[in-house]
Amino acid sequence: MQRVKLDRIDRRILRDLQDDGRMTNVELARRAGISAPPCLRRVRALEDAGFIRGFHADIDPVALGYNVTVFAQVGLNSQAEGDLKAFESLVNQWDQVRECHMLAGETDFLLKVVARDWDDYQRFLTTRLTAAPNVAHVKSALAIRTAKLKPGVPIEVEEEQEA
Repeated sequence: MQRVKLDRIDRRILRDLQDDGRMTNVELARRAGISAPPCLRRVRALEDAGFIRGFHADIDPVALGYNVTVFAQVGLNSQAEGDLKAFESLVNQWDQVRECHMLAGETDFLLKVVARDWDDYQRFLTTRLTAAPNVAHVKSALAIRTAKLKPGVPIEVEEEQEA
């Protein structure tokens, strides 16, 4: 992975791709104020440097029958590094878990879990999550609705001053 120092154009490219990953290279270059070939080179350099981790479609879970989203706070019996890694490895095998974050504090992990319905989540909870080695307790919070879903991070771009 090569090191890239981000300039205004790189930040603009990152912001625009984060907002619309399907944007054509020609449109991306136009917005960044450069031609298409150097824009494509910059995008590839940003990928190589790890700033761009990938591209994906934002799928509506309800459209595919996943009507329930639950945030599960998981506490483990042991926080030894090997036990933490073992839990993370297990979680990575469960497709219903869409996000897994290790936390500092009372809760060791926060999982975002999708399920077809509440019964589907209960089956996952009792047959997989609470049955997993080293799991001491799980607190489940059912998401009622999503008021904001904005992936990525804020990217500030210094706009050029017009003369």
